[in-house]
Amino acid sequence: MFFSNPVKVGVVGVGYLGSLHVKRLKEIPLANLVGIYDIDTQKGKSVAEEYGILSFPSLEDLIEEVEAVVVAAPTTAHYTIAKSCILSNRHVFVEKPLTDSLKTAAEIVHLSRERGVKVQVGHVERFNPAFLAAKDYIVGRVFFIESVRMSAYNPRGTDVDVILDLMIHDIDLTLSLMGEEPEMISAVGIPVVTGDIDIANVRLEFPSGAVANLTASRVSLEKMRKFRIFVMDRYLSVDLYRKRVDMVQKVGNELIPYFPPVDTGKDAITLELSAFLEAVRGKREVVVPAEEGYRNMLIASRIKKRIYERIRRVKDEDTGTR
Repeated sequence: MFFSNPVKVGVVGVGYLGSLHVKRLKEIPLANLVGIYDIDTQKGKSVAEEYGILSFPSLEDLIEEVEAVVVAAPTTAHYTIAKSCILSNRHVFVEKPLTDSLKTAAEIVHLSRERGVKVQVGHVERFNPAFLAAKDYIVGRVFFIESVRMSAYNPRGTDVDVILDLMIHDIDLTLSLMGEEPEMISAVGIPVVTGDIDIANVRLEFPSGAVANLTASRVSLEKMRKFRIFVMDRYLSVDLYRKRVDMVQKVGNELIPYFPPVDTGKDAITLELSAFLEAVRGKREVVVPAEEGYRNMLIASRIKKRIYERIRRVKDEDTGTR
């Protein structure tokens, strides 16, 4: 498809994930990738030379030359960068989580509304081809969701706990399917390698009676991204890692297996960036707006609170028995 008016866009932060964004933007017709900015000037110059684009000496210089910015810097820098872009009336795609605190995330939501700037949060699993394929078969009310997300330990991403690092993907998918927020949360988790929560399990109970059970670990020996959905008369098992959907459906008195086709022609990052640029051009609504990024962080915060309440209670009980 040819677009006559591509969006002038820049990328801030060109580490592992930022470099992927640069690569994908170079392939998207609606993107005119102007350049990048990274606090590591040598890294910035190296990536710029590889893709034949500019490496700007400052964030302000990049903002001056673009209409939209993709923020792929560490989570702790999201707020400062996104705020600068919004105050300059530049549209923003910001990797998940939106920021590293509820207060700053709420400010980004407020500023984006006030300025009329479009902000999309990078909850990439919304664009996973397997999840997109499964959505066509999720008919009626969701009764139960079970997710398991496991990764081997990697220092990248440990600036936040496993809830904001990994589980937030499944929080986002769950809330997008449920269409409501949980009224009860129970959770357990522990630090293993870092000083924060590295393994967590949570049970979310919703006003409709639906339940979700989410597990995340970043100290696993295997990589797993399983998402299971129960609706009336059918069950779907979505392998987000291997891009596969298995479904069992009741037809009459029989259970019939079916394997919905998954379109793996484009990767999720390409799809989410394309959706953002289309939203900038007014061709569609923002798929994961700042409000939903904030909502996901709010639930993540409530989960973390429950975990630390449990940890303190266990410590108190242990102390009392000595």
